[in-house]
Amino acid sequence: MAKKLLIAGSALALICSCNSMENPLLTESSAPFGAPEFDKIKNEHYLPAFEAGIAEAKAEIDAIVANKEEPTFENTIEAMEVSGQTLNNVAGIFFNLMEADTDDEMQQIAESVSPMLTEYSMYVSLNNDLFQRVKAVYEKKDELGLAPDQMKLLEDNYKSFVRGGANLSDEDKALYSKWSEELSLTTLQFSQNGLAATNAYVLNITDSTKLGGLPGFVKTMAAETAAEKGLEGWAFTLDAPSYSPFLKYSTERELRKEIWTAYNTRAIGGENDNTEIVKKIVDLRIKIANILGYETYADYALEERMAKNKVTVNEFIKNLLEPSMEFAKKDVADVLAFAKKNGFEESQLMPWDFSFWSEKYQQAEYSLSAEELKPYFQLESCIDAVFGLATRLYGITFKQLDNVPVYHEDVKVYEVNDADGRHLALFYADFFPRASKRGGAWMTEFRGQSIRDGVEYRPFISTVMNFTKPTADAPALITHDELTTFLHEFGHALHGIFAEGRYGSLTGTNVSRDFVELPSQIMENWAFEPEYLNSFAKHYQTGEQIPAELIEKVVAAKNYLAGYGQVRQLHFGYLDMAWHSLTELPAETTVEFEQKTLAPYAVMPSVEGSAFSTSFSHIFSGGYSAGYYSYKWAEVLEADAFSLFKEKGIFNTEVSHSFRENILSKGGAEDEAVIYRNFRGHDPQPEALMKKLGLTR
Repeated sequence: MAKKLLIAGSALALICSCNSMENPLLTESSAPFGAPEFDKIKNEHYLPAFEAGIAEAKAEIDAIVANKEEPTFENTIEAMEVSGQTLNNVAGIFFNLMEADTDDEMQQIAESVSPMLTEYSMYVSLNNDLFQRVKAVYEKKDELGLAPDQMKLLEDNYKSFVRGGANLSDEDKALYSKWSEELSLTTLQFSQNGLAATNAYVLNITDSTKLGGLPGFVKTMAAETAAEKGLEGWAFTLDAPSYSPFLKYSTERELRKEIWTAYNTRAIGGENDNTEIVKKIVDLRIKIANILGYETYADYALEERMAKNKVTVNEFIKNLLEPSMEFAKKDVADVLAFAKKNGFEESQLMPWDFSFWSEKYQQAEYSLSAEELKPYFQLESCIDAVFGLATRLYGITFKQLDNVPVYHEDVKVYEVNDADGRHLALFYADFFPRASKRGGAWMTEFRGQSIRDGVEYRPFISTVMNFTKPTADAPALITHDELTTFLHEFGHALHGIFAEGRYGSLTGTNVSRDFVELPSQIMENWAFEPEYLNSFAKHYQTGEQIPAELIEKVVAAKNYLAGYGQVRQLHFGYLDMAWHSLTELPAETTVEFEQKTLAPYAVMPSVEGSAFSTSFSHIFSGGYSAGYYSYKWAEVLEADAFSLFKEKGIFNTEVSHSFRENILSKGGAEDEAVIYRNFRGHDPQPEALMKKLGLTR
């Protein structure tokens, strides 16, 4: 219950002759540090491993239930915490690779495994005998002399049972199980459709005159993409390193419109249609929330987060959105005015115009372009710099290993050691896009930190990104925005690396959704600190240090379009809350509902037939349902927290060590509001964010 299984997906009835002795997922790893043996794992191993893991986990649960001794914290709560290790290990590998290096066969396996995992989850959550043991311990919790992390584990387990339907009638339990299984399969289908729709589109240009405005690195990458796909000329895809630069630099307005439309109509209609799947997911979540006694799914989801309820979240979004609107509208008006001065003849900017003209405006206003900055951010140098920042703040070191198996040749592995030489973690870095990987950037773990039977298991942490690959002409160069993304995901990684605790379900990133982005977003600040940039940003060809005036421009442009960016991000949170605050499905189509919802806060023209919901994986197949506001919530936290670094010094080790001790190492062992106050000395102050973004009068 406090166990967090990666449930999503399920399977084909694959036949495998492997026994457990031949299955690397079911045998002790011989790799250094017990790392996953990716070099031995094959698709045929997954289903038998899941079956064995589920059987083992059920047997462990049965043993807890069959125990004739009076229920205690040790024989019930701790016993549940350590159960299902094989299953968790298998799921941790399989579902992470489903995102980072998947194929059709794995997706079929996922479709079979999903109902199996859902059934196991129900086996535990609806097990009345098990619940009665947990309840017996919970009812005498104040007499047990439990430590804070033990009390949190007990309360989480009890609430998890209640929220998982333990108090339902047998009839309602059956419905809950049925809907939960349907939801698992439907969210998986959403994810698969989104990936397929993304991969299905290619903009193939064979006329070099249609490449106007595109920088050399973009054209080189597009030529290599075309060659990989067996096409002539240049190929542009909907993956971020291809799509975003095309919108930003291409002078071909009609082609920008074409690729923008393809991106913003993904999974709308056709064989990968998600429009009805969105509604099915929402409907199932409403049913699940209702049967558990909640009016909306948002009420159910937010109960376990810092915000606690949808009233708080909606007020939070409104209180940031409304004062930001005037700044966002001014941003759009300024870009339009600039565009008209420079040959744009339309009365308004369309969405496929904004990136192009805002980039031109930024260059004119700040004499700054992503292309100008890129030569100073060679990926290898940035890797050293990001690791070096962690060394400077926390004393930890990173050593690349060549003897640890990886799941793809692009992946690198590092051993992370503390200042005293203690082993902290393995860190996997996967930087480049490929057809088998979904877009975006994320941090995950193949194994979290925990202590079992007196043995500490240190984590296997992974960051996955989609940076531009090196070309025949140049090494991997990243934009300043991509450096910021790298620091963001690395912040999540540090949260996992520094995990310290007894119970895996309470360590590392196992915290509330609206707290988990604090460690990541605070790291972004260093990307705008001259003292830090000066330490590593050098031209990849000449070795020249980045000119001071360029850094000044980066800092000056930091809040460029801050109003527009804030409103755009809040739009996503507002849309998420709209979907998950419903008490019944809307009469409108998915596209119509989205456009109606966002209309009051629109700063750009709406395009008929386009929508984000059908590819909004964070809320429909990820873990951010009724939780996308968390990014802005965490921005408030990090703006307030980083102000202490600014006050004391951005490399101040007293502050960084306090941040490690009070935030990064704590995990979810205590209430996050208390954890934050222990670090900052006060509750988070929203004014800190508005001030940081320059959105004040």
